[in-house]
Amino acid sequence: MKMVAKQIKTKDGVMTILWNDGHLSEYNCRDVRMACRCAGCIEEWTQRNLVSAQQIPPFIKPLKIDPVGNYALSFQWSDGHSTGLYTYDYLREICACATCRAPREFAV
Repeated sequence: MKMVAKQIKTKDGVMTILWNDGHLSEYNCRDVRMACRCAGCIEEWTQRNLVSAQQIPPFIKPLKIDPVGNYALSFQWSDGHSTGLYTYDYLREICACATCRAPREFAV
């Protein structure tokens, strides 16, 4: 099933996404910002992080969230960052709930 975000809410540093399969993902907004994979945040050839955790404000929040086609979200963050695209598949991949985390931990 192709993942599509049906509803997105943010409050007090937490973002929730209700997916088309009924799953509800809950994210810490700072974790999502730190997970950005744009060219300004990740070095293209080595995949090394170019942004350290100390550079991300502890209480960062998305000022604006826009859908990109039927496959991703674009965020304008309160620290001024706005170039990353987060595909629905990637957002689901980084969901930290016990249900989503279990298969990743088992695979390691």
